[in-house]
Amino acid sequence: MGFLLRWLFAFVLLAATFNPTDLNYVRWVRANWDDQMPLAVLLGLLLLIGYIVYLRATVRSIGGIGMVLVAAVVGALIWVLYDYQVLRLDNRDANTWLGIFALSLVLGIGLSWSLARRKLSGQADMDDVDE
Repeated sequence: MGFLLRWLFAFVLLAATFNPTDLNYVRWVRANWDDQMPLAVLLGLLLLIGYIVYLRATVRSIGGIGMVLVAAVVGALIWVLYDYQVLRLDNRDANTWLGIFALSLVLGIGLSWSLARRKLSGQADMDDVDE
């Protein structure tokens, strides 16, 4: 359940920033920058904090190479689904959601990896040990 919540929050973070609908931060800021600048800056900073938390934890737990490997596995999965004609890539909006899903998986796995490794191996990372 823990991974699912971490992944879901990553998905919401990415989708809140940008998605194919009109309900996202990027489009809202473009339409309301002049009238709502203080609120736009506040919401942008809150999104930035979410990204910093996720990216820092992901880089610390699986590193840059791990992020590339997870993204490659997700990309290969998409390729297999496309090759077996389970997935079509001719819909731009669906492709955007697919990209958000793929990136959220990378961030969700990155945030959860240290916890999963500790449960599987029984070993704590040096950063996880209480002083």
